[in-house]
Amino acid sequence: MNLGQITNQIVLMFCLMLVGVIINRFKFMHAQTSNDLTNILLYVVSPCLIINAFEQDYSSSRIKQFILVAIGILFFYVIAIIVSKLVFGRLKNENLRRITQYGSVYSNAGFMGIPLISALFGSTGVFFAVVSLAGFNIFSWTHGVSLFRSDERIDYKQVLLNPNLIAIVVGLIMFLISFRLPGTLNEVVKYVGSINTPLSMIVIGNSLANIKLSRDMLDKNIGLTLILRNLLFPIMMVFLLKILGVTGIAYYTTIIMTACPVAGIVVLFTLQAHGDAGPAISLMSISTILSLITIPLIFAIGSFVL
Repeated sequence: MNLGQITNQIVLMFCLMLVGVIINRFKFMHAQTSNDLTNILLYVVSPCLIINAFEQDYSSSRIKQFILVAIGILFFYVIAIIVSKLVFGRLKNENLRRITQYGSVYSNAGFMGIPLISALFGSTGVFFAVVSLAGFNIFSWTHGVSLFRSDERIDYKQVLLNPNLIAIVVGLIMFLISFRLPGTLNEVVKYVGSINTPLSMIVIGNSLANIKLSRDMLDKNIGLTLILRNLLFPIMMVFLLKILGVTGIAYYTTIIMTACPVAGIVVLFTLQAHGDAGPAISLMSISTILSLITIPLIFAIGSFVL
């Protein structure tokens, strides 16, 4: 895998997003349709993709890399959460404080990361990418939620019953015992999982089509959040993985997952907290556009360090 290949793939992903923009402009997809497709992606397509990725013969070297990546993800979130708290924790604007802390830490691992990894590295890449996805779901639905709902208890049941986490646990058991789904069922799971990339990009493109440019997007704290999310935190992950001895597809998969733009769920959390979603929408949209440049840049830095 070289820089040219990953750049071409990211350009392809943005072309698929453009399809989503065009669909939005012609009003072929309404808000309810977008919400329905998002639920299908989260609760059906993504779990199928994950299950399919674990349908491989057990390998001790692969499970070792899997564990090392998990350790790296744990350290990453702990450090990133502390840094974001130090940088943005004293902002007087509560809404902006929440958005910047969340946005700097959490990447769009599910909707952009998994499709990109699937296209670049196939099921082997997804196998390692699910570690990042698990880390995202665990921390986002505990720490992330607490940023926006400080007066409420964290719903750990919601975390444990997340369909992607369930799929990861089931898939890991399948991998450890080298279990494969029966022929027809396996084909169904494979076909459903295969639509993840185009459908995810179209949904993202449809969302971006609703963005309206404004001066609010130039807020210095939004800019600092973009630097942390798109550049500094992914570079930190590069060195964490290097120290832990992660190599090969596991290494490149994890740094690409970390280099993905701001998670779109920051908008949902802001709306649920009855906050102004403008800064969250600005942050998500600019971060996504910038990722066209920053993901290849992080990949290049990772290749140089390795």
